[in-house]
Amino acid sequence: MDSSLFQDTATCERARLARDARFDGLFYTAVRTTGIYCRPVCPAPPPKPANVQYYPSAAAASAAGYRPCLRCRPERSPAAQQQAGDAVLGRALALLNAGFLQDHPVGALAARVDLGARQLQRLFVARLGAGPLQLHTTRRLLLARQLLSETHLSVTDVALASGFNSIRRFNDAFRTGCGMPPSAIRRQTAPAHGQGQALVLRLGYRPPLDFGLMLGFLRRRMIPGIERIEADSYERVIGPAQRPGLLRVSADPQRSELRLQLDRVEPVQIPQVVARVRHLFDLDADLLQVHAALASEPLLAQGIAQRPGLRVPGGWDGFEVAVRAVLGQQVSVAAATTLARRLVAAYGQPLDGMPAGLDRLFPSPQALADAPLEAIGLPRTRASTLRALAQACAAGTLDFAPGQALEAFVQRCVALPGIGPWTAQYIALRALGQPDAFPAGDLVLQQMLGAPGPRLNQRQAEARSQRWRPWRAYAVLHLWHLSVPFSGAPE
Repeated sequence: MDSSLFQDTATCERARLARDARFDGLFYTAVRTTGIYCRPVCPAPPPKPANVQYYPSAAAASAAGYRPCLRCRPERSPAAQQQAGDAVLGRALALLNAGFLQDHPVGALAARVDLGARQLQRLFVARLGAGPLQLHTTRRLLLARQLLSETHLSVTDVALASGFNSIRRFNDAFRTGCGMPPSAIRRQTAPAHGQGQALVLRLGYRPPLDFGLMLGFLRRRMIPGIERIEADSYERVIGPAQRPGLLRVSADPQRSELRLQLDRVEPVQIPQVVARVRHLFDLDADLLQVHAALASEPLLAQGIAQRPGLRVPGGWDGFEVAVRAVLGQQVSVAAATTLARRLVAAYGQPLDGMPAGLDRLFPSPQALADAPLEAIGLPRTRASTLRALAQACAAGTLDFAPGQALEAFVQRCVALPGIGPWTAQYIALRALGQPDAFPAGDLVLQQMLGAPGPRLNQRQAEARSQRWRPWRAYAVLHLWHLSVPFSGAPE
């Protein structure tokens, strides 16, 4: 959805009155008579149009003096994908959502995206209605609201989890941003589960989401020891090795939400864990916008009709995705998964006191940098490529941090021996969540795009894909799923 949506009051009005969940997070409705801002799906009786003001972000509504609604809970909204119209804004938002401003000033954020601080401020205000620091503050406060209402964490732990090192500053910021002290939120929305039980958070998304299809993709690549994937849930062990935790993700059958259950996870880890789960299941996708861009291609329109809830599966860890992509070069998914299981068995970090099947961490770059990987059945050249990848990640010359430009990331990848554009684009697609990543050298993509005639070459496939930008990664997934049999995805 274009960033000017909130200015299109007729569209916003229709979506608000219909409580259309496809617009959730794309704009917010502020009510002048109550001083409250809401999601488009708010179940409260709709206010009169004369009393409504639309804002492009929760931060913009907050900056205008409105406080978040207690009924529709803006903290559960999926993030908008405003980056579609501006690559620089997208990079800055990715960094901001990953918590960059927690430890860095706005000037450092601007420098990371090659802008001046004033330029960045103007860009954010023009597109999102609020500056970077306001977005960061609102994001922290909304997370705090969610933790107060959905978990048994103490107020002190909630403050730490949402990035406040001082209880006094947390209380002041919360009262200013939410119109009441944290204790009032806790009294009004007491969590149902008791002290000592696993935390359960609800993660919203814009429908549709084919959760079963996503789990099927991940299950074919499952590595016992670090993850367990059933027909209706995803489980994983997460670090650090000294104090590992567990997570379980399942779908809420009644709402457009996933349930994230956390066990043994430290409060300060929660923001990063939530961000990674949202990335893994592509929860912030705006499929209304994606489908509008792809549907002019008849083949993709067919894919959308068959699988309207198809999204791009992410990865829990960038290095893990990259390793598995290299393992999957020129072999089937089953063969690549076998190699990945051997790798984890040989070099993964064993964890004491964890349940069977969830008792290892994926090998670190340091563990693989000089490992004799030929011993697990890898060809010598591929083992050398994996070692070079591990060494680059250990040295910091290659990383998977958010906010990277696609072209620059691909260039850094292909500089490593044994990694070509196809592998680099696939890594960008899943590890970075780059919505425009497109491995044009993929044979199945070329065959599908050329059918019923001869398959296209890489240049032709790249040219064909230009009309789908900036959502080519979604086209890739549809084309893979349309192929018979489904064999296009590596590793």
